[in-house]
Amino acid sequence: MQWNLIRLRKEHKLNQEDVAKLLNINISTYQNKETGKSSFKDYEMFLLSKYFDKPIEEIFLPMDCITNAIVSNIKE
Repeated sequence: MQWNLIRLRKEHKLNQEDVAKLLNINISTYQNKETGKSSFKDYEMFLLSKYFDKPIEEIFLPMDCITNAIVSNIKE
């Protein structure tokens, strides 16, 4: 899940359809990206970074961030 993106979207009072239109993609495609079922393309990340006026790394989490967090906790 792209929690930071979801938070930003809601703070800006946008729904998933609004962001899908901004990216010029189908809403179901956007939903899959937001939930982590598929990845955002580079140009989509840059566009959203510019739109929200935030660095990419403040918006997007790596696809494997949950797995990495779990693994690092197990090793400790």
